[in-house]
Amino acid sequence: FQLVDQTGRPVDESVLKGKWSVVFFGFTNCPDVCPGTLQALTAAHDQLGAKGDDVRLVFISVDPERDTPAKVRAWLEAQRPPEGTLGLTGTLEQTNAAAKAYRVFHEKAGEGPDYLVNHSTAMYVMDPKGRFRKVLAYGMTPEQLAEEIRKALRGD
Repeated sequence: FQLVDQTGRPVDESVLKGKWSVVFFGFTNCPDVCPGTLQALTAAHDQLGAKGDDVRLVFISVDPERDTPAKVRAWLEAQRPPEGTLGLTGTLEQTNAAAKAYRVFHEKAGEGPDYLVNHSTAMYVMDPKGRFRKVLAYGMTPEQLAEEIRKALRGD
């Protein structure tokens, strides 16, 4: 993929290399699922202790019309995720390509400035070489997420 991070810096899938990553898709105007997912992942990350240093959270927007790098940065800062969390956005074509690569469903729902975006809620664990390792389901507790991430780190 070709996207930009929350500072406006162009990035590609190489940002997933060197550390374990948990990638999830959403949008900053999301009323519940997206902030809840980030909160659960943040709590799971905290439970990993020192192993959490090896894991990066990556949010990819499926609402590039509204989610500028500055808006993604502000949203992340308000959520207080672990240091090093990436927020990615881009053009409609770029975000669609990233979503397609992960087989993420998304569609605009509604009209006007307060539209929502229906989207898949799974999270994807990627190894330090940028390869897919496992899916984490929406609704898992932070404890369950931390355990599944620990298993991935161990190679289970």
